[in-house]
Amino acid sequence: MNKKIKKAIISLSDKSEIELILNTLKKYRVNILSSGGTSKEIKKLGYKCTGVSEYTNTDEILDGRVKTLHPKLYAGILSKRNNNNHKKELKKNNYDEIDLVIVNFYPFEETLKNTKNQNKIIENIDIGGPTLVRAAAKNYQHTTVLTSPHQYREFILDLEINKGATSLEFRKKLSQEAFNLTAYYDSVISEYLNAKNNNYFPLRKTIHGNLVEVLRYGENPHQKSAIYSKNNNLDISQLNGKKLSYNNYNDIFAALSISQTLPKNTGTVIVKHANPCGVSVNNNKIRSYKEALACDPISAFGGIVSCNFKINKKIALELNKIFLEVIIGLGFDKDSLKILKKRKNIRLIDASKLKKQNLNNIISNFDSLLFQNSDNKIFTKNNFKVVSKIKPTKKIFNDLLFAFNVCRNVKSNAIVLARNSSTIGIGSGQPSRLDSCKIAIDKMKKFQKISENDIILGASDAFFPFVDGIETLVQNGVSAIIQPSGSIRDKEIIKFADDLGVILIFSNTRHFKH
Repeated sequence: MNKKIKKAIISLSDKSEIELILNTLKKYRVNILSSGGTSKEIKKLGYKCTGVSEYTNTDEILDGRVKTLHPKLYAGILSKRNNNNHKKELKKNNYDEIDLVIVNFYPFEETLKNTKNQNKIIENIDIGGPTLVRAAAKNYQHTTVLTSPHQYREFILDLEINKGATSLEFRKKLSQEAFNLTAYYDSVISEYLNAKNNNYFPLRKTIHGNLVEVLRYGENPHQKSAIYSKNNNLDISQLNGKKLSYNNYNDIFAALSISQTLPKNTGTVIVKHANPCGVSVNNNKIRSYKEALACDPISAFGGIVSCNFKINKKIALELNKIFLEVIIGLGFDKDSLKILKKRKNIRLIDASKLKKQNLNNIISNFDSLLFQNSDNKIFTKNNFKVVSKIKPTKKIFNDLLFAFNVCRNVKSNAIVLARNSSTIGIGSGQPSRLDSCKIAIDKMKKFQKISENDIILGASDAFFPFVDGIETLVQNGVSAIIQPSGSIRDKEIIKFADDLGVILIFSNTRHFKH
């Protein structure tokens, strides 16, 4: 059923393209109701409108907190045009039908970004706007609701096709978008208030996000996928290459989460299937990349490289020697872009504007949501205790911290072998920690040249439940180990390390990553 539009109410915080709407409504002789700043803007542009207070014969009160909450408005919006009783009640009360609601809300999110003043934040919680929108959306059979300037052109086209009316299908679509918006808006407010009161796990939990992009596909081509952001877009930007998939983004975020923990302008991370296959820290950026690659050059093929520095020509030439799906940098200079863009499909990601954030990890299964905050603990020396008789040098201690930091970003059970702030063997994702040890050792032996003078360090994301894991590492050249404490066999582990003459450091935090 098409619905002719005769009367509209307009209340806007975002007044962009308002004249486009006003021109159209004038063309179809639509009477306009409005209030506050929107009414002033309409009149300033030379168009007629009736003030809401004049229409309802009720003044705005409470400093503008109450201005559109009136039965004359809501009866006009919510009335069923094909219901005789509704028609009689409107006529009895001298109420008109309101066919079009054009509303957007107080900018609550923008206010949060711009101020910490609690009073200003609270005053930017919109009441009347969402109420008008919900009423119109509920009555989509008869009422049209617009909530964004992005909808204006489609609305105008629908009006033109239907000669001043809107189609039912179009109104259905607008109703869905309206309820999505009100849910989103309330979710943002809810999250802010919960965070302010440290209420991490409220009785009812909502998740909000803005659609950034519908992706090529999910983990597999037959799966659909999209990416959403709490902002209107991502802090990273794609400069080249094919459209990203679910796997691409998953790997990108995995790589960035490690890159951000490394000293800036020194770190290179190579990721494959959300697992690091090489990490290195070096002031020489070329060496940083080469040493990360050397950890597992086979797995790196078709992987993702993340550099926490700007990509220049020299680095680009090295990166161009192997097939990579994605290259991430804190910007790219002109020469590097010229080199790398020769490969049309390679995705180049600029992460120079990426901010560190404390976000929640969410897993959805069987209509359930599993929440936890991110494992982004910043390590200090107080988090670790040297429990062996032999004490580490400052360099060994720092290299062990590097290995442990990488280890917490490897799928559990995780073992990382390192030398000179570079990984040389990574064992990941095994049900048995001993098997992870063996994989890390095999990788090391396969790709590394080890001399007698090399100090090989080992890190574990959780405690060794038995001495066999440590024994296997030591038998293969590891001389210093860092691991979480907490096993009933901790004393046995310490004694075993001392008997072997191995440096052993305990952490007071565990870092499973599944």
